[in-house]
Amino acid sequence: MKNYTITVNGTAYDVTVEETGSAAPAAAPKKAAPAPKAAPAPKAAAGAAGGVEVKAGAAGKVFKLDTKVGDTVKKGDPVVTIEAMKMEIPVVAPQDGTVASINCSVGDACESGQVLATLN
Repeated sequence: MKNYTITVNGTAYDVTVEETGSAAPAAAPKKAAPAPKAAPAPKAAAGAAGGVEVKAGAAGKVFKLDTKVGDTVKKGDPVVTIEAMKMEIPVVAPQDGTVASINCSVGDACESGQVLATLN
């Protein structure tokens, strides 16, 4: 067994690692890390949600809403822009359609795969 001290975001964790020969991780922190903040509940826009989901490709923060409910979009058009690691990343329409709902607001945190909007 080997003992290590790992610092994450300024917090030091003492861990003991045992080599077992298996692929499963064996490190167990002695101090539990704070739980990450949960993403806010989606905010539904007026009207029913559409059948085509527009999902975030990365975790980040909603930087800009490029469309509004009722707008017509073509495949590849930006619907929402998120900011991740100081980069602006457009979340694009997966197909042609009409924006049925915007499920986020500027400044909201989002997770990878979270539905940010829907299309009809």
